[in-house]
Amino acid sequence: MRFIRFQTRTEPARFGWLHEDKVGALDGSPFSEFRRQEADIPLESVRLLAPVLPGKIICVGRNYVEHAKEHNAEVPDVPLLFLKPPSSVIGPDQTIILPPQSQQVEHEAELVVVVGKRGRWIEPERALDYVLGYTIGNDVTARDLQRRDGQWTRAKGFDTFCVLGPWIETELDPADLMITCHVNGELRQMASTRDMVFHIEQLIAFASSIMTLEPGDVIMTGTPAGVSPLRAGDQVVVAIEHLGSLRSIVAAEPGRA
Repeated sequence: MRFIRFQTRTEPARFGWLHEDKVGALDGSPFSEFRRQEADIPLESVRLLAPVLPGKIICVGRNYVEHAKEHNAEVPDVPLLFLKPPSSVIGPDQTIILPPQSQQVEHEAELVVVVGKRGRWIEPERALDYVLGYTIGNDVTARDLQRRDGQWTRAKGFDTFCVLGPWIETELDPADLMITCHVNGELRQMASTRDMVFHIEQLIAFASSIMTLEPGDVIMTGTPAGVSPLRAGDQVVVAIEHLGSLRSIVAAEPGRA
């Protein structure tokens, strides 16, 4: 099933489900009890939003060997976790804002795990039982600030720096999915999820040994090689096999260009 968050011209944001090119509203939430209404709203008539408003955005650094190499960094022995603030989240077809503090903002295409139920000290063998589904992410990063600061909060935490969407897919095998990122039609990133250093079960187990995972939390599983700078006016499309694509446009911060 594909869960979405959407709004229409006359209705506020709400959860829904997608059947082919039609949308049906949900009474309730994908993270609790819900009832599906008939899917009779044309998809083109609604605005898709980020499919989840996460309480925690858990990210994984250097989880693809080639990405670590392109930054002359070592591959970690255990998952390298960091957090992004919920205020950084935007959805499909929204605008990535380039902050004036950075001269090198880059895209990072990623598969994103959406947590479906509460868990702590989750065993790897049971980890997928805690997954509601998967979505697409772009972990936008101010690379120059990341290098300068020595820690990643500022570089990863600007508003609009966590792009999520377009939906949550619940019926997906994440083991070998092709991830691509195109900027203005030019291929920048391409790799398979099978190339992850730490796979999803390991990431869930490790993260839950540190913090309680709650329904609606997300885990951004790391980006492959090929990250590169974005410029105002760029169009970025992250695509994942069997999941769809996530488009963003890029602009300078108004009044700060």
